[in-house]
Amino acid sequence: MVSNSKLTILVLVLLASAVLNGCAVNRATSSVDQTTDLSQLKTFYVKKYEEDKRGTDVVIRAKLEDFGLSVRESSNDVDAVVTYVDKWFWDITFYMLELTVTLRDPKTDFPLASGNSYHTSMTRKSQEGMVDEVLTNIFFSVQTQGAGNAK
Repeated sequence: MVSNSKLTILVLVLLASAVLNGCAVNRATSSVDQTTDLSQLKTFYVKKYEEDKRGTDVVIRAKLEDFGLSVRESSNDVDAVVTYVDKWFWDITFYMLELTVTLRDPKTDFPLASGNSYHTSMTRKSQEGMVDEVLTNIFFSVQTQGAGNAK
């Protein structure tokens, strides 16, 4: 028979485990339209999300340039427009909870590719880490995607 003190400890451990696991959620996904060849996209315009107050557009531009891609200051004469939505959450400090990035056809606004990253407090990443995760998944993920997407 289990003693009351051992039972109490077991219940506390299970409760703590459930609470901590509930906070440790993360997700990273991407998809590319099957008719899109990402290797053909060389020039981009990053459209600032009007609710962005933390410069996520600047981080996205820098990461695209790190990938060797050209980022322009206007949407004229680009291969794709980059739109994004960043969601922030407070847990002792503000952190980016979720980021969704979409590459769009500049003429039709059709979504060519998109990626999403979601990290709760226990698995949080920096703003740069979230942008890197999403864009890396879009451009370099090995999955069944459009024509010749992996660079």
